[in-house]
Amino acid sequence: MSRSVLSQFLILSNTSPRCPSSTSSGGFSSRYLKLSSFYQYPRPSRCCCSISLEQPADPHSSPTPVKKRVVSGVQPTGSIHLGNYLGAIKNWISLQLKSLQNTYDTLFFIVDLHAITLSYDAQHLSKATRDTAAIYLACGVDTSKASVFVQSHVRAHVELMWLLSSATPIGWLNRMIQFKEKSRKVGDENVGVALLTYPVLMASDILLYQSDYVPVGEDQKQHLELTRELAERVNYLYGGRKWRKLGGRGGMIFKVPEPLIPPAGARVMSLTDGLSKMSKSAPSDQSRINLLDSKDVIANKIKRCKTDSFPGLEFDNPDRPECNNLLSIYQLISGRTKEEAAHECQDMNWGVFKTLLTDALIDHLHPIQVRYEEIMSESAYLDRILAEGATKAADIADATLNNVYQAMGFLRR
Repeated sequence: MSRSVLSQFLILSNTSPRCPSSTSSGGFSSRYLKLSSFYQYPRPSRCCCSISLEQPADPHSSPTPVKKRVVSGVQPTGSIHLGNYLGAIKNWISLQLKSLQNTYDTLFFIVDLHAITLSYDAQHLSKATRDTAAIYLACGVDTSKASVFVQSHVRAHVELMWLLSSATPIGWLNRMIQFKEKSRKVGDENVGVALLTYPVLMASDILLYQSDYVPVGEDQKQHLELTRELAERVNYLYGGRKWRKLGGRGGMIFKVPEPLIPPAGARVMSLTDGLSKMSKSAPSDQSRINLLDSKDVIANKIKRCKTDSFPGLEFDNPDRPECNNLLSIYQLISGRTKEEAAHECQDMNWGVFKTLLTDALIDHLHPIQVRYEEIMSESAYLDRILAEGATKAADIADATLNNVYQAMGFLRR
């Protein structure tokens, strides 16, 4: 599947939400409304009247900053590559730095349940999961600022997925582009139901934690739109007065998350085709830079990567997708602004630039590789980090799941 989930509301206070604070914003709103027009169920009122259980604010006290919750994840299939790093993990580091300013509460997990939607190696899954967790930490994810855990270690993910499945029209899933593309490639006889229903699991991953934002690439926007639409549907079907009549709090059951799309690096392209996304599932390893590639392998891949015959180097020329991709990689890896990278490289030929890019990649990835080896040699440390992360995540997830069970009318334990 090779997707970042991930991969996927109200203001966060580590409790369940009461009512949404605002409608969607920006360009995403218009796309969301277009999608909504297909679904003919009444829209819930945005102004609900549930009573807050919080104490009135002390006018003499300083206001407490309210954190927004962000969730994201990467599959433990194949090798973590530059696209995963620049498109997701590197941006997580920026988010966790904002947690120091009480801006975000971050949860990053390894989405191992998503890894089995297509054929996979059962003998390798456990090791790949640990490897991915170690790479998270080696890249700079700080567990004092973010929770890191394995998706399958929090069983509420699967339970909520089943509950959400009962409210998901099959027509919504049939419209998912990635399902159509992948099922065509491998044939209907080789496609499991999980490939069709994984967007519901993705919705569960997001809604379970009452997430405010979900970092997504361009190819995941459709799935987040489905998550938002599903949250609205469940809120209408089971929330509000219906939930209150069952003894619940009432109001909205789920927050409706917003997309968080990085300004750069959200879509790193293949080294062999500047129009295709860098992917774990691409048959040629030449198409990607893996984070654990050796210096010689990196140099060889950059030396052989696809370029063009135009003079000089430039961003944003639609006739030069490979040039734009390689320049973007250099900009992000070197920490330069787009303008600085463009000015530095505009008069270079490909030979000079490839040497520059190779050195920048090796210098940037070497400390990550060293730290990765250290973490993998300390298995007890890694196990402790994942266990602590799962415990913190389960506390949040179980509160949401219990509310959903109650609102849907189940006998309470």
